[in-house]
Amino acid sequence: MVVKCAGCADGTELPFAFRMAFQPIVDVAAHRVWGYEALVRGPGGESAHSVLSQLTDDQLYRFDQAARVMAIETAGKLFDDPHARLSINFMPNAVYEPRACIQKSLEAARRANFPPTNLMFEFTENERMTNPAHVENIVRAYKALGFWTALDDFGAGYAGLSLLARLQPDLIKIDMELLRDIHLSHPKQVIVAAVAAIARELDITVLAEGVESEAELTTLRAAGITLFQGYYFAKPGFMSLPTVSGLHELDVSIAS
Repeated sequence: MVVKCAGCADGTELPFAFRMAFQPIVDVAAHRVWGYEALVRGPGGESAHSVLSQLTDDQLYRFDQAARVMAIETAGKLFDDPHARLSINFMPNAVYEPRACIQKSLEAARRANFPPTNLMFEFTENERMTNPAHVENIVRAYKALGFWTALDDFGAGYAGLSLLARLQPDLIKIDMELLRDIHLSHPKQVIVAAVAAIARELDITVLAEGVESEAELTTLRAAGITLFQGYYFAKPGFMSLPTVSGLHELDVSIAS
């Protein structure tokens, strides 16, 4: 029996509207779109900040639930690849009990005919976690349910390697500031190569986000990274899936 939490019973509507944008995650080794990250936007395509700045503490749970549901239902209408993953950001502090709080997402997946095993949930290390044990419990529960888990902004926030060792997510997204102009920085190249090697030993997939140039892409591929996200391939599409540029022209020999 699924345990219910007090927040799950709160059906109060949020006092503001929002929509979703989708940015491709590409697998350059396979020459395909691996998945899409769902990104919050204002009702007219305004920035995520324009939405998140309106949130109050007592609205966190409702917003987290509503954003998940909208992402899944919209993806169900837009996705035409049955293998494409949907990456959804979530707020660990808005999750009371993982198996209870995931029920609305599972119901949305059923309504949208979206495979739950294609869902990936991202959390960030960019903000100090008040209760790492709670986050660890969420990751463990989501893995048991067949979801992918991802640690976003790796290398930009708190705990770093110790958090990676504790949580063991399926995927890490290396922070874009560590990747920016990496072809011009030997220290960045050494650090990223070391992170990629550690991830391989731990059987954790690495994704480089925020890639904007061919030079950055080439350097990162030389480090063995094959999953990418960034303007080099496509900007987010507002309530749509954008066209991906350059994917089929890539030489995959470096990554193979």
